[in-house]
Amino acid sequence: MEPLLAFIGGGNMASAIIGGLVAAGRSGGSILVVEPFEAQRERMRNEHGVATIATADASLAEAALVVWAVKPQLFKEAAAPAGAHIGQALQLSVMAGIRSRAIAAAAGTERVVRAMPNTPALIGRGIAGLFARPAVTAQERSLVEQVLAPTGQTLWVARESDLDAVTALSGSGPAYVFYFVEAMMQAAAELGLPAEQGRQLALATFAGATELARRSSDPPELLRERVTSKGGTTYAALTTLEAAGVKAAFIDALKAARRRAEELGDEFG
Repeated sequence: MEPLLAFIGGGNMASAIIGGLVAAGRSGGSILVVEPFEAQRERMRNEHGVATIATADASLAEAALVVWAVKPQLFKEAAAPAGAHIGQALQLSVMAGIRSRAIAAAAGTERVVRAMPNTPALIGRGIAGLFARPAVTAQERSLVEQVLAPTGQTLWVARESDLDAVTALSGSGPAYVFYFVEAMMQAAAELGLPAEQGRQLALATFAGATELARRSSDPPELLRERVTSKGGTTYAALTTLEAAGVKAAFIDALKAARRRAEELGDEFG
């Protein structure tokens, strides 16, 4: 019989993890979701065949792993009814900002892993930064990797503070890509291309370039130089970006995201 997995929160990230587990062969009946909104509970039951409850109760005591998947500002509210029942379980948090010590205090156990995933997890192409408190065993780390495997890659960091940088880089990162795709599509329209052609060109360019970079042993700087002839079209574009300070502004943006992740932890966890 499969050990019970309990999810506190049934939003998009919980759905991505659960969907991946069910697709990989786990029984929906071995998963329990605590979700206060009826429409969301019904969606989880219909899509994944999981058990759902509106409020945490003693049924959580059977869980081998508890996954925290609520918004950071709702953590304390969600933890209040759950804490008394989950002290025997390994804790896995996918909440941004909430410190592992806050989760440990709420759950009554030092066996806490924090994960910072991103939205491509919804299609199995995400990456999650992971941090484990010292009490977490190697076997429990392996369990976390197995649970998150259907959502994409995992990457362990040595310091919990590094997760704030992971949040800034990859956690928020898909939005940066969408932002640049949006800009390319707008430029395509202003250059006279139909909207659908602009979308196709922008998305294919991003997908192809990132895959090329992934497969190549050369650094991105060298790949960029290979398509940048002095006085050519790419040179004209990159010179304009540099003159506008785009790279520096982008780096500042990631630093701002990291600061906000730190603030969330200070404020809510």
